[in-house]
Amino acid sequence: MVVAAENILPEGTAGELQKVAALLGGARILSRRLTSALDAHELLLHGLPTSAVDHLIGQLVFIGKTQSLEKAVGMSLRTWQRRKDAPSKPLSQEQSGRAWKFAEILAKATDVFGTQAEAEQWLEGPAIGLDQRRPIDLLGTPAGVELVEDYLERLEYGVYA
Repeated sequence: MVVAAENILPEGTAGELQKVAALLGGARILSRRLTSALDAHELLLHGLPTSAVDHLIGQLVFIGKTQSLEKAVGMSLRTWQRRKDAPSKPLSQEQSGRAWKFAEILAKATDVFGTQAEAEQWLEGPAIGLDQRRPIDLLGTPAGVELVEDYLERLEYGVYA
């Protein structure tokens, strides 16, 4: 018996995957439709196209092109500007992973706060549950990413402490 990838993913995962993919430009920019976490893994192994980060940054409503954003996506604005000349050239695995994680957190925060603008404002402001640190500033390390993800999950379920 063959089971479709969507059927073996935890409930809601396919929708979350599509939200992240949409922030990165969707099938048009990613050159494929993502139907499973394995599809995303393969995409990141080969590197996101630079145009995916360009699309992500272009979708931001509140967050400016700042040092915090650079750390969150793992690429300086100067490097991003140079890479814009070769939009189909893939990013490194690390840059791809960081950009994907930023898009994933932005998508999750948008679900929690209701709009992307509110999610971005939350990412930019000090958070009580993060010792008054700005969530976007924590996205530069895996430990910081985990803190932000855990805090978002607590907010989603109404557990603030």
